Amino acid sequence: MAKGTKINVNETLITVITENKIDFISLTDMTSGFNEGSGLIGKWITNKNTLEYVGIWEKINNPHFNYPEFGVIENEAGVNRFIMSVGQWIKRTNAMGLIVKAGRFGGTYAHKDIAFHFAMWLSPEFQIYLVNEFQRLKEDENDRLKLNWNFQRTLAKLNYHIHTDAIKENLIPAELTKNQISFIYANEADILNMALFGKTAQQWRSENPNAEGNIRDMSTIEQLVVLSNLESINAMLIHQGLSQQERLIQLNQMAITQMKSLLNHQSSINKLK
Repeated sequence: MAKGTKINVNETLITVITENKIDFISLTDMTSGFNEGSGLIGKWITNKNTLEYVGIWEKINNPHFNYPEFGVIENEAGVNRFIMSVGQWIKRTNAMGLIVKAGRFGGTYAHKDIAFHFAMWLSPEFQIYLVNEFQRLKEDENDRLKLNWNFQRTLAKLNYHIHTDAIKENLIPAELTKNQISFIYANEADILNMALFGKTAQQWRSENPNAEGNIRDMSTIEQLVVLSNLESINAMLIHQGLSQQERLIQLNQMAITQMKSLLNHQSSINKLK
């Protein structure tokens, strides 16, 4: 499902949507500040140089591109009677770099590479402003993603203290050595790892010898959310006196349920990102 964001380029509001994690920029919005408006898109896509560029882009990026049909179009282009539209281009070549949408975010959209090419065709100055604003948008999105990830890491660490306190109060007998206590903490941490990841920290390290960080450092935001929940739940189950085996079964089922729920509401989570 498309998610729309507006960027301001030289007093022109331009929509950027995300389809299957790929950004597309509205060519229709880009033409609103020019005299001929969206009619410029038709002139641009009919241009032989444009077709050569988008054809090469599709050849490189689209495994399903109809290259033989592109050859036919390339031979037709340049003569006075040649007419091409974005819709025809997509239909004839199975192109993926351009899309036409109806509804809330209606209009013609292009992958950022192609959108920048169109912007240069409109005006070199406009293209420079567009590139700068789009880069600023992506930097802002990355900053928000890092902030959210750091928040989840902090939350997981806070819940970890609740978890270790419950272990200390209920599972560690008196007069144990420091090594024995450390073993119990590590053992309990691996219960959470098994419940969520299906493997211990040591197993993960063996499978990923060159990874920077540990299994939790490499976790997704969704996994960190579930992990922080499992730590609190495990602390409660420890207080209730359940055995490790009983807790592992319950924690695993909770991890499965919560991950399914988060993935089913992925669009809502992406808004937080």
